[in-house]
Amino acid sequence: CIKFWNTHTGACLSTIDTGSQVCALQWSRHEREILSSHGYSKNQLCLWKYPSLVKVGELTGHQGRALHMATSPDGSSVVSAGADETLRFWRVFGEPPLAKDEKAGLLSGGGSLLAGAPLGGLRSIR
Repeated sequence: CIKFWNTHTGACLSTIDTGSQVCALQWSRHEREILSSHGYSKNQLCLWKYPSLVKVGELTGHQGRALHMATSPDGSSVVSAGADETLRFWRVFGEPPLAKDEKAGLLSGGGSLLAGAPLGGLRSIR
């Protein structure tokens, strides 16, 4: 299960019964969502809305426990590392909101990281 605690009072605020062991947690940088990775029995990743704690998605593919996760620099994708010795890349959190100056550059035709690429296009990571 996943528990949310008030660190000032020590009170448990809410609990998610995930039905399997929790291996890792990753917060979305842009949405009020949390991604959990699991072991037995499905070895899946689950996406939860916060604070309602409603499951909005389940990602499967690992043959062993999904042990670790890391978020991409732009916050849109997550890589999971499984006990099956695989890395799986997931575009789970969607595109990040554009900064005001990026929006202005796109609308005026000015220079931008996305200039010449369709909105939501791929970005290179260096």
